[in-house]
Amino acid sequence: MSERIAEVSRDTLETQIRVRINLDGQGKGQFDTGLPFLDHMLDQVARHGVVDLEIVARGDLHIDAHHTVEDIGITLGQAMARALGDKKGIRRYGHAYVPLDEALSRVVVDFSGRPGLEYHVDYPRARIGDFDVDLFGEFFQGFVNHAAVTLHIDNLRGRNAHHVAETIFKAFGRALRMAAEPDPRMQGTTPSTKGSL
Repeated sequence: MSERIAEVSRDTLETQIRVRINLDGQGKGQFDTGLPFLDHMLDQVARHGVVDLEIVARGDLHIDAHHTVEDIGITLGQAMARALGDKKGIRRYGHAYVPLDEALSRVVVDFSGRPGLEYHVDYPRARIGDFDVDLFGEFFQGFVNHAAVTLHIDNLRGRNAHHVAETIFKAFGRALRMAAEPDPRMQGTTPSTKGSL
């Protein structure tokens, strides 16, 4: 399997984003988004997905964080799609349950070639520090639309909003890792009866 590395930049009047991903990395992350809690969550994706991930973002944070968070999701989705290439030889499906104390979340992903998001998360509060938790839904929608994946995210329980968010991002990383893993039994074939994804 060839190198699964991609770098994507997105420049708009609202944001400037650069994402670099190595799907066969060691879980190293470098993040500079201007949003410390989002950086913390993205680090969970790198570490638990065992991908090397660099994200630098400049956005109109003087307005709010919406454009920045959404555009990071979009750019990460584009980088994921580019790094995966034709998706031959991958497992395609991935899932993870992750607990953190009282919180438990489940994430299931399919590199289907069809964007679809089922996001079922009720946070115990609206903000974690200065971060608006509604923006996580925008992040995942942007990712799904541009990675062309089907993604199901369910928080099953949790009283602490930080714990809830962390279980989601850890499970997201682990599910991506499983789905993107090379499957030695596929030997370069496409995991679909259609012959393409």
